[in-house]
Formats: sequence, C-alpha cells, structure tokens
Amino acid sequence: MTQPPAEKTVAARVAALPPLREAIAAAGMSARKSLGQNFLLDLNLTRRIARSAGDLTAGTTIEVGPGPGGLTRGLLLEGATHVVAIERDARAAEVLGPLIEASDGALTLIEDDALKVDLAALGPEPRRIVANLPYNVGTRLLLIWLRTPQAFESLTLMFQREVADRLTAAPGSEAYGRLTVLVTWLCEARKVMDVPPTAFTPAPKIWSSVVRLVPRTEPLAPADRTALETITEAAFSQRRKMLRQSLKRLGGDALIKAADLDPTLRPERLTVPEFCRLANAYSALNATDGPIP
Repeated sequence: MTQPPAEKTVAARVAALPPLREAIAAAGMSARKSLGQNFLLDLNLTRRIARSAGDLTAGTTIEVGPGPGGLTRGLLLEGATHVVAIERDARAAEVLGPLIEASDGALTLIEDDALKVDLAALGPEPRRIVANLPYNVGTRLLLIWLRTPQAFESLTLMFQREVADRLTAAPGSEAYGRLTVLVTWLCEARKVMDVPPTAFTPAPKIWSSVVRLVPRTEPLAPADRTALETITEAAFSQRRKMLRQSLKRLGGDALIKAADLDPTLRPERLTVPEFCRLANAYSALNATDGPIP
C-alpha cells in the first residue's frame, strides 16, 4: 500500500515560491525613496544574514521593514519558527501574502510604523530583531530599542557602513563618538559583514554593513543614562578640543577632577568606563539621584 506524500516543511514551501523579482513585478511594487527602501533579493545573502543572527528556532524573530520579503524568506529558510514582520508600506501585504500562506502560521505581518510599535512586547522570549533597516530611520530605531535592551536576545541589523563603523569603533578612532559610547555601554557589538551597493535593488550609492549587537546583562559600568548622554553630547560636540574646554559648561575642571581624569585629554581618547565616571561625577555635582547600578 502506498503511503501518502509527506507534508512539505515550511522551508520547502517557501523555497517553492516564485522568485522575488517575479512577485515584485506582478504586484508592481518598486522601492520608494521616501521610505528609505532598498530591496535585498539575493536569497544566498539574506540566508547568510539570517544565519548570523544565531538560533532562530526558539522565541520570536522580529523583522522591521520586510518590503517584498527577501530577508523574510531567508529567515524562514533558516528555520525561524515565529517571525513577526512590521511594515508601514501597504503595498507589501500583496507581495507577502503567498509567503504568509506558505509559512503555515510561522509569519505574522503587522502593518504599522515600527517607530510606534513596542517591539519589546512582541511575542514570547527570547526575542531577537533581524532587519535591513531604512537608512533614514535606522539609528533612531536603534536608540528606541536600546531603551529596553534586555528585552532582546540580540539585534542583527543592516546600516549604512558609516553608521556600522560608529557602532563598533574603538577609542581613538575617527568613527568613535556618542553613539559608540552608548551602544558599547549597553551591548557587545561586532560587524558581521559588509554589503556592496550592487546587492540592493535599486543600488544605493554607499556600502552597507550588518552589525550584531548582544545586550549585556548589566551596563559596562554604573552610570545614569541621562547624565551619560549629556556628557557625551557636550564632549563630542567639540571632539577636537580638550575635555576642560568641551565640558566647560557642565563643570569643567571641577567635573573632570571629580572623575579623576586628565583635563587635557580629548573626548575620542576616553574609554566607556571613563565616560561613566564623568557621568557619575556630573550627577553628584548636580545633586541628582546618583548613578544607577
């Protein structure tokens, strides 16, 4: 007696879908500059990005800006069992429809603006974000998500390469700045890969990079976030000047002495723990509630 054919897996059903270019052409969906859209259609690349995000079989994988679903397909092909995709472009729903059907419940589409969605409340833990972020809001989105970093197991994100270099810079380098300090304080960050303009449709004028951030269980050193942001904003607004000058309006020599630092140092030479010492000294000098452990 012949056995009925085994039911196809999600990966097999996704792999059997028409090529992305055909799906996009059928729906008449072209990338919109106003939405910062540059589509990734190479499944070899999107699967590689998905693999760099680690184990996708447990918890929730959150994708922001799936567009026609190039990275979404990569996530499902690499074993993601629960993907929540957030897309503000209403045209994407038509292209993603067959992918949602093929996913057999593994893919949920939320039609909304990611700037307004609380990703920390989506789906069961562990949560991870994997996204090709629009250039025009990528940094803004990251700063929002870093308000609750422990809500995420990891964040594997595509940025323009200049931003990625800032996220992973070392003290003393040209790219080291305010964003570096905040990200390093809260996460371990490493660049996964560089992506050439030719990988996108349409091709941007700049290279992109994928960065993987793993939130620390505790910040790198005790500090109040608001104080740390105030210190780094003042310091890097005049990055070529000595600390005594760039921090003059915040306390100058008295502040720097309280942090036990050399006033002739330039901001780009300070480590993250040293910035935290400045933040704690600033909190103390201004009679705030003090550092958050």
